[in-house]
Order: sequence, then structure tokens, then C-alpha cells
Amino acid sequence: MRLDKYLAQTTGLSRKDVKRQIHAGLVNINNHPEKNSGRHVTDEDQVTLDGNPLSRPRPCYLMLHKPDGYVCSNDDPTHVTALTLIDFPSPERLIIAGRLDLDTTGLLLITDDGQWSHRITSPRHKLPKRYRVFLDEPLREDAENLIQQGILLRNEAKRTKPASLERITDTEVLLTLTEGRYHQVKRMFAALNNRVIALHREQIGDITLDDSLASGEYRDLTDEEIASVFKEKKQS
Repeated sequence: MRLDKYLAQTTGLSRKDVKRQIHAGLVNINNHPEKNSGRHVTDEDQVTLDGNPLSRPRPCYLMLHKPDGYVCSNDDPTHVTALTLIDFPSPERLIIAGRLDLDTTGLLLITDDGQWSHRITSPRHKLPKRYRVFLDEPLREDAENLIQQGILLRNEAKRTKPASLERITDTEVLLTLTEGRYHQVKRMFAALNNRVIALHREQIGDITLDDSLASGEYRDLTDEEIASVFKEKKQS
């Protein structure tokens, strides 16, 4: 890892402030002054800033209960972002692993670990995602079979991958997908001549939204939850 990136992660300072500290001669690596911000730093290196030893921080893994009306991006000129709900020293480093629409609620996984995020979002890992869907009209009788076979969405040439549908009532269902096309859930039910009036994500892989989290609240993931993402990779 580059020295400037390492310092930004361990201190929470901006890249600009980090470079000032480096150029001021306040950074030592293995007891030697270092002014090259591009110097590669490994876990074996001992890095100090103004005499204070630094250590690589533990990566951040969070579960957020996303409320309605929040956009899943690091910055948006129109809507407030879900990341404003997180108290984190460098929010620009955070990655939302599997975004939700503005009006969709439920489970968001947030991290600063790019490889871990990729395990969740990459289609080739086929990580299942479960949604609770509320419909405007009673669901047609053959919906389960059609969704299992794949739905041909408007303006697309390929059908959706097989998905599972559990009918709770005629207007409330649980839908589990292994892909994430643009507005996929809403478009799937539109293809069945219905309309989604509310959408809530409950689960990603083996990670289920914590019932104790109120809308807008978040918590750290457990070690077991973090590891489950890599377990899914081995199963796929």
C-alpha cells in the first residue's frame, strides 16, 4: 500500500493533510525519515507520525437498516446519502456493497474492503439476495413458475436468471435473486402486469438484517457474518 494511503487510513486525515505531514519530515519508516508519499508500505514496516507509532486499522464491515428516501452513493447533489447515517472518520472511503433504490428500505452492507465488497456484488459469485415485496394487485397464479423459468424484461434480450418466490399473501411475497439488474425487482413484477408499492431487502447471502436495528441504525458485522461472504464463494 502507498504510504499516503496508509496514513490516510490509519489517521483519518485527508490525502492533502497526509502529504503535508510527509513533506514536513514528520513520518518515519523503520526509524528513517520518509518523504516519498508513494513509498510502498507493508505490514512488516514500522511507521510513525510525529513520533507516534501507527498500525493498520481493522477493515470496516457494517450492517445498516436503510430508511426510505436515502440514496446509495458517496455524494449526491439532490438527495441525502445513506452514508450520512454512519459515524466514520473518512466516509469517502466507504463502499456500499449492493445498492438499493431511493425508495427501497432494508439491509445495506457497507465496508472499506474492496475485495470483500466485490464478493457480494460480482455476478459470478451468485450471492442470493432476499427481498420482501408488497404489490399493488393480487399476484397471478402462475407467478412462481414464471419467475423460476426467468422473466424477459422490457428492452432486454435475455431472461432473468431463475429466482425463487414465496407467496405470503396475494400481495406480499419473498423474492430471492442471484443477480442485480437495473430496477430488477420492480421490472420483473411489471412484466407480470403488477406494480411494486414497497420493497425491503432482508438478506444478502447468510447475512440477515438484524431485527433489533431500527430504520437508520447500524452495527458492526460479526466475524461469522464477515466470513460468510467468502464461504459463499467456496460453495459457488
